[in-house]
Amino acid sequence: MPSRLRFDPTLNGHLATTPTLCFDRVVTLGEGDMKIEGSCHCGQVTFEAETETNEFGICHCSECQTLTGTAFNTALPVSAAKFVLLSGTPRTYVKTAEQSGRKVLRAFCGNCGSPIYRHSLLDPSILRIGVGSIKQRRAFTPVRQIWKCSALPWVDTIADLPTSERNPENINLQVK
Repeated sequence: MPSRLRFDPTLNGHLATTPTLCFDRVVTLGEGDMKIEGSCHCGQVTFEAETETNEFGICHCSECQTLTGTAFNTALPVSAAKFVLLSGTPRTYVKTAEQSGRKVLRAFCGNCGSPIYRHSLLDPSILRIGVGSIKQRRAFTPVRQIWKCSALPWVDTIADLPTSERNPENINLQVK
């Protein structure tokens, strides 16, 4: 029988092998529930989950800026009991957040480095999945921003910048 990996909070945030039979695909979800699918950038790590919300948060803390290599992080909360790893085995590490002091386990693809999920060691029952790794990401809406005191000063002005639907003909920025 093929195996899938499921999140097991008793293993300090690591994944445990479980027979596929235990995780039949859900065809009909409860009211408000949504099945999501996702992967890392290279496709080596894939997952599916069920979420009870279409809302997510944005974090501007300096740790999230460093982790993502950009201005902020986006994360959708998902019950660990409703998360199934379909392929690949993420690498993990635990980091104590400099600003909050919380210990956070972060799982990422060992091949391409894409973040897969994270959770606080104090509450491993809730995973935070990066919105960009979810195929259905357009269905989700940000509802709050945290650590705004660390936000880069230009974040609130992005909507005022000139835009292009795709790469413009001359994509190179002028460096002076």
